[in-house]
Amino acid sequence: MIKVVGIGPSREDISIRALNAIKESDVIIAYKAYIKTIEDLIEGKEVIKKGMGDEIERAELAIQKSREGMKVAIISSGDPGVFGMGNVIFQLIGKYTDIEIELIPGITAATFAASKLGAPLHDFAVISLSDILTPISEIKRKIEFACKGDFVIAIYNPISKTRKKPFEEAYKILFEEKKPSTPVGIVRSYDENVHVTVTTLEELKDHEINMSTTIIIGNSMTYVQDGYMITPRGYIIRSSIHPLSKEFYERFLEGDIVEGPNLECDFYPCHEAGQNCTFCYCPFYPCGDSSTGGRWIKDKGVWSCQNCTWIHENKTVQCILPRFCEIVREVDDLKDRKKELLKLRRECIQSAE
Repeated sequence: MIKVVGIGPSREDISIRALNAIKESDVIIAYKAYIKTIEDLIEGKEVIKKGMGDEIERAELAIQKSREGMKVAIISSGDPGVFGMGNVIFQLIGKYTDIEIELIPGITAATFAASKLGAPLHDFAVISLSDILTPISEIKRKIEFACKGDFVIAIYNPISKTRKKPFEEAYKILFEEKKPSTPVGIVRSYDENVHVTVTTLEELKDHEINMSTTIIIGNSMTYVQDGYMITPRGYIIRSSIHPLSKEFYERFLEGDIVEGPNLECDFYPCHEAGQNCTFCYCPFYPCGDSSTGGRWIKDKGVWSCQNCTWIHENKTVQCILPRFCEIVREVDDLKDRKKELLKLRRECIQSAE
């Protein structure tokens, strides 16, 4: 039996299942740097240490020891199925008969980094920038399409002492496809120490990045609140309809609207000159999503749109207006069909990217 064991990013993150697998094994095979994490668990066992780049040799040794009747644990940092030893060992199964393999998952670098940054992951892509086995053209293509799909992107193996070109090429694509202000999280782990930085895509290259770094790049809706990266999923915050909003949408649904700037309004401009006033009252209020500039007034339970001008931009109105009256046929639909409205909001935010 071969158990491919993910030990996560640190000793504190090893699962009970992984600990038991190591304890029950006769033979431990690992990259030498991983042994330090589990030294207290391997006394009396045969331990085989190998260097970086010896992955196939480690897998072959595991198979050999298993065929000799031994219980083998082949150690992988993070999760063995994510750029780990799981792929290596399964690549060889067609070469042998009667091999029994069990993968034991571990906390990935992406999810570990995300836990330190807040809640940055929604739909996301994990991409390694190592070009040791992968052509740079493939890495560039993956970065490009992850951007076009508006995925949050977790980057592994960004830079080494001898390998900087993939990062430079990836950064060019990211900067072309995303806003310079896109939130970026940098998590560096070394010797049980973790250093966390929240910055922007524009300032990413100003920070220390190495092989012990995981980078998480936000999507079009990711924002920073109180130092945390957050990518909202769009949960519905229920609220009554304000009387003035109700009055406005009663007129709106009867066709009594002013498209574009409402220069006759006593409050114009409530945000900025030239603003589009078609949706005088935001139909998504309260969205509870700071990606467009809104925020909670702390300890008051009030959602403030003071810094959000998104609903008053021409491109936003052009996106919302054709579908709005399909969703909202009566004023109460602002509350009763809020899920559909928030999905429309997300669609219009993302279509502007």
